[in-house]
Formats: sequence, C-alpha cells, structure tokens
Amino acid sequence: MWLLSILLLGGCSAVRIGYNQAPTLAWWWLDGYMDFDGEQAPKVQEALNHWFAWHRTTQLPDYANLLAAAQLQVLQPATPQQVCRWSDELRMRLAAAFAQGVPLAAELLPALKPEQLAHLERRYRKSNRDFEEDFVQQDRDQRLKAAVERTVDRAEMLYGRLDERQRQLIAVGVAASPFDPTAWLAERQAVQVETLQTLARLTAGGPARADRESNLAGLQALAARVQRAPPGPYRSYQQRLTDYNCSFIAQLHNSTTPAQRLAARNKLKGWEDDLRALATQKTPARSDAAL
Repeated sequence: MWLLSILLLGGCSAVRIGYNQAPTLAWWWLDGYMDFDGEQAPKVQEALNHWFAWHRTTQLPDYANLLAAAQLQVLQPATPQQVCRWSDELRMRLAAAFAQGVPLAAELLPALKPEQLAHLERRYRKSNRDFEEDFVQQDRDQRLKAAVERTVDRAEMLYGRLDERQRQLIAVGVAASPFDPTAWLAERQAVQVETLQTLARLTAGGPARADRESNLAGLQALAARVQRAPPGPYRSYQQRLTDYNCSFIAQLHNSTTPAQRLAARNKLKGWEDDLRALATQKTPARSDAAL
C-alpha cells in the first residue's frame, strides 16, 4: 500500500513545483493527442483550469489526510488485505477525478472535427509503439530486467536504498508475477478503439446536432469503460494481478528495516505537508503561453 500511495503524486519528488505546472503539462499532453485549433484552445485551457481549481481545493486535502493515515501504518507490518484496501481507496479517488472531468469534456465535444479524430488515431499508434518498446521486449530476460529495475526504482522512491536481499526479493517476485504486458497492450488498444468509435458517434453531424445529454451519457460510459474492463478474461486477469500485487507489496514492505520505514514515514510526511500547502495556495494565474 505504501508504494501505491506514490500514485497519488504521480511519482513526483518536487510536488509543489510539479503540481503548479500540471495545468500547462496537461494542456501539452492533450494538445499532442487532439491538435486543438485556435478557437478550441482557450476553451480547453479554461476547462483544465476549472478542473484543477476543483482538484486543488477539494481533492488535495483528502490526499493529505490519506497520507497522514499512511504515516501511521507504514511503521507497522502490512497484510495483503491492507494493501488491497489502499488500492481501493486510490480507485475511488480516480473515479472522483473522472466524474468531475467528464461534464467539462462533454461541453467541449461538439467542437471536435473529423481530422482531429484522425490525428488522435495516429497518436494512439505512436503511443502503442512506445509502449511496446518499454514493456513488450521480445527477449524475456530483457523484459524481466526492465520490470525489476522499474520496481526497485519505485520502492527506493519511498524507502530509500534497498539492500541486496530486498533486491533479490523483488527479482523473484517480479519473475513470478502474472503481469502480462501483451494482455495490457491488447486492452489499451481495445479502449482506444472504443474511444475513437464513441467520439466519432457523438460528434457525427457537427455542432448543429450536438445533444448535451447524449454527449454526457456517452462520455460517462466511456469513462467507466476506461476505469474497469467488462466481465471476461481481462477483468479476471486484472483481479489475479491485483491479488498478487497486494501480497507482493506486503511482503516487500515487511522486509524493510525500521530505518527504511522511518524514511518512508518522513517521505509521506513531506508529501502531506506539500499537499496541504498547495490546497491553501491561490490557484496560479493562467499562462496563455501554453496556447
């Protein structure tokens, strides 16, 4: 559960700086996928600023409280059940973020053009090639080595330097994991296809045929699909992977020394303090330079 807490912060060590830059970074990311025109860009930027203002004032205090609770628990042994409960906590917060963002996206949807969907499809293909380079190496040993390195990096972000015994524990645990990057890639591609089909259906006919309620319902269904696979082989695989990861993370945490747990507690405290400061900070003024 302690490693999962990092996901709240995106793995960023400079939380305050990173969060204040997030609206601009989110704009660049979205524009890279959608290629917004001059008329769309200010509206998208306004929607992003609105979402981040909501997130800053309502979600950051909640994240800070979660990190405060984690500080108490990180000093104690962990069970797989505790880890899974923390995983559920994070999923609930992700769902809240989607719920706030979907109505904003529905307002922007009528302005999308067919050429932008074609651009999105091309961008998806590129992102899938990048994914394959990172996760689907043809050589099994190379793939395993990369996965172990990623896991060690994430653990050391929280606990500090791991010893050789803990690195070996990670190597054995990663090798035994049911994680299947090819299945993950196939699921990504399935979601991408559904995204393109949904956007094409909802934007057919242009703004003149825009139906706000239909757009909202369509995007809500798509958001639900993104967050959770339908019943079937992939959802069953996800559950197996989740159960394994909960046990694996608990085992890794229980291998840590008192000094490592104290280092983790101090790291969580620092993040908590950063989030509380950000939550009370005035939202930075919008920078049109990003447009």
